[in-house]
Amino acid sequence: MLSVVVFLPVLAAIVVAAVPRITDAAARWIWLVVTLVDLALVVGLWLVYGDPGAGNLAFEEQVPWIPNAGSTYHLGVDGLSLPLVALTSLIFVVCAVFALRNTDRPRSQAALFLFLQTSSLGVFAAQDLILFFVFFDLSIVGMYFVIAGWGHGNAARSALKFFLYTFLGSLALLVGFIGLYLGSAAKTFDMAELASNPPFGDQPVAGGLVLAAVFVGLAIKTPTFPFHTWLPPAHTDAPAIGSVVLASVLLKMGTYGFVRIAMPMLPDAWRDWAWFVVVIGIVSVLYGALVALAQTDFKRMIAYTSVNHMGYVILAVGAAGVVSDSAAQAREVAVTGAVVQMVSHGLITGALFLIAGVLHDRKGNYDIGSYGGLAAPAPRYAALFGIAAFASLGIPGFSGFIAEFQIFAGSIGTVPLAALALPGILITAALFLRALQRMLTGETRGLSIGFRDLDRREILAIAPLLLFAVIIGIAPRFLLDIIAPASSAIVDLVSR
Repeated sequence: MLSVVVFLPVLAAIVVAAVPRITDAAARWIWLVVTLVDLALVVGLWLVYGDPGAGNLAFEEQVPWIPNAGSTYHLGVDGLSLPLVALTSLIFVVCAVFALRNTDRPRSQAALFLFLQTSSLGVFAAQDLILFFVFFDLSIVGMYFVIAGWGHGNAARSALKFFLYTFLGSLALLVGFIGLYLGSAAKTFDMAELASNPPFGDQPVAGGLVLAAVFVGLAIKTPTFPFHTWLPPAHTDAPAIGSVVLASVLLKMGTYGFVRIAMPMLPDAWRDWAWFVVVIGIVSVLYGALVALAQTDFKRMIAYTSVNHMGYVILAVGAAGVVSDSAAQAREVAVTGAVVQMVSHGLITGALFLIAGVLHDRKGNYDIGSYGGLAAPAPRYAALFGIAAFASLGIPGFSGFIAEFQIFAGSIGTVPLAALALPGILITAALFLRALQRMLTGETRGLSIGFRDLDRREILAIAPLLLFAVIIGIAPRFLLDIIAPASSAIVDLVSR
């Protein structure tokens, strides 16, 4: 079933691209139907998922692939990956709904996004490092063509910068994976085997160098400070649904890699460098929030808040590496909060980028100062914008609060220095409240005059993301019960 979930979209992409009789309108509906079927399959997996036990996988599939190199076709999910598989499926449904009226090469766009969906799902389902790397690189290729083909502004330059930066990161990641293979006793790329028998236990220098390569590759993808400079132009010039996939799915590949690869496979090196990771997380939180506060472009502002929100994840996973017998529970809470933050950020920031996309569709402009009094001509737009903004700043009742509360409770309980990141929440609140005030309130002026309110298609795309953010914020147990056992297993692996 997991292979069906992963490869169904790309099979549909081949059909859409190869069959000339498929019209543009049919391609859009095929895209939507396939994503809905894939989401239904993932929901089915979620409903029958049972705790497979610490360090074990559910829905596991493994067959020989490159046997002489110790690589297999190995898929499986656990509490770390299943929530991200579900998030990915939901995000691509939302993108298909939002693009239903697209008239710019819709057939090519549908095929490309279906291909991108398979590569994204594959990253979270892969349990072999080479298979992980293949899907990881394919996602970079897919997003490059999304930005270059359907972007605006200086899209070609932004797409090239995105590709070069992230491809350089993937090369560093490949070097790290080869190092893990060479250091393993079994000479394998199997992720479960490497986690259960970590290499370099008695070679701290070699382990540190391999971790450095893995860390750089994942930090660029996340992105975290100072590897973030590709992100704002890529987001600003990407189409709305491209920004949604980039922020909600592709950035999570980096943070997921930390909890799936770096922490369990290099536990000794991770403990040695945990304080450095904590500092990087604190800097990313504060830097992302402060630079976002200085933006006048709404889409660039949201892009920099991603640096801020991903900084919370880096802070949490760094704190989880500071081993202390008295703080074991706090470290588990921090890792659980980090995974919840990945899901929460995907939902909320995805909604915000769709809201930004409406600005470009209507007026072709993201400048905050060019709008004012939008609440009068577009009350539905203002309502969803307000909900998304408050969700992003992490007030109670939304998923962001559940995530950030656990991150800070766990991180400060382990590393009191983590409290230095708390002002990031206040700065985020300030920047969103300022944007709400300038764009929604007061007399209708500038580009707000004649602004058309959200239509049914746009509401159907944005509202489900915010609905799930509210559900997780009010009743998070269905998510926490899946994540917590896997978080406990990760902390145990790092502690040994």
